Amino acid sequence: MQKKKLLGCSFPVVIVIAVVLLVAMLFTLVGGPIGSKLLDKFGVKFQLPDWMAVPRPAPALAAEPLFHIGSLPVTNTLVTAWISIAILIIFAAVAGRKIKLIPSRIQASLEFVVTTLLNLCESIAGPKYGRQVFPVIATIFLFVFVNAWSSLIPGFGSITVAIMEHGELVKIPLLRGANTDINIPLALAIVAFVTAWGFGLKVHGIKFFKQFVQTGKIWLGTKQLFKGQFKNAIGNIMFGLVDLFVGFLEFLSQLIRLVSFTFRLFGNMTAGEILLLSISFLVPWVLSIAIYGLEMLVGFVQALAFSLLTLIFTSLAVAGHEEEGHKEQATH
Repeated sequence: MQKKKLLGCSFPVVIVIAVVLLVAMLFTLVGGPIGSKLLDKFGVKFQLPDWMAVPRPAPALAAEPLFHIGSLPVTNTLVTAWISIAILIIFAAVAGRKIKLIPSRIQASLEFVVTTLLNLCESIAGPKYGRQVFPVIATIFLFVFVNAWSSLIPGFGSITVAIMEHGELVKIPLLRGANTDINIPLALAIVAFVTAWGFGLKVHGIKFFKQFVQTGKIWLGTKQLFKGQFKNAIGNIMFGLVDLFVGFLEFLSQLIRLVSFTFRLFGNMTAGEILLLSISFLVPWVLSIAIYGLEMLVGFVQALAFSLLTLIFTSLAVAGHEEEGHKEQATH
C-alpha cells in the first residue's frame, strides 16, 4: 500500500517540518522586540543572539546616491535597475544562443513567457497591433518583475557601503529595490504614455487629437447663427461647449494616468518592502518566509498589471481603425 504524501513528502516528515517551524517561530517571537518587551514586565530577560537579531529598520523614501557622474547622482536603486537589465540580457543570450527543436529548460521557460505575453497582446490589441506593441509590453513586464523579485533575495539590502556625507562617513545600502524609487515607476509610466500616444498618432494621424478638441458643433452652430437659425444655433453651440469640456476632461484623464501608473507601482512595492523589514525586525526569520511569498505574488501582479494597463490604453488609442477599415470594405 502506497503511503500518502503531501507536497512530495510523507506525512511524518511534513509534521516534523511543521513542528520545527512552529518552535522556531515561537523562539524568534519570544526573543524578538515584541516578546522581549512582554517578558520585561515579568522580570525575565531573553534576547536572540546577535547573529540572529535583525537591526531596527529605518526605511527612507528617497534613494541614496552612491556616487556622481558629473552632476548626475547614481543611486542604489539605479544600480539595481542596471543589474536587472544585465540579468535579462544574460538570460536571453543564454536561452537564445543555441535554439534547439527540443528546448532546454532555459529555452522552454523563455519560450513560455514570450508566447504567453504575445498571445495576451494579440488577444487585446489584435494580431496586427498586438505584435507591434509586444516588445514594449514584454520589456515592461520583465523589467518590473525582475526588479521586484531581485529585491527579495536574502541579504539583498544588507550589503552596505560607506560614503562621505556632510563631512562624515555614512553607511548606506549598496542595493535597493528599483521599484521603490519613484523616478523609475515614473519613467515606466512615461514610456507607457508615449507608447499609447505614439500608436494612436501612427494609426489616426492628427485626427487622434480630435478626442480632446471637438469643435464640430460649435462651427455648425456658428454657421446656423449667421443664417438666422437662432434656435438650432444656440443648441449646437451649447452642446459644442459641453464637447469641449468633455475633451478637456479626457485630456486630463490621460495625464492623470501618469500619476496613477507611477504611484500604483511605487506605493505597492514600497509598502511591501517596509512591511517585510518591519516583520523581519519584530519576528525575525520564520514569519518573514510567509511575507516573502506574499511579496513574490505582489511583484508578479504589479508587473502584470502595469504591462496589461499599458496594453489596454494602447489598444484604446488605436481603437476604431480596424472598424473603419471594415466599413470601407463593406461599402466596396
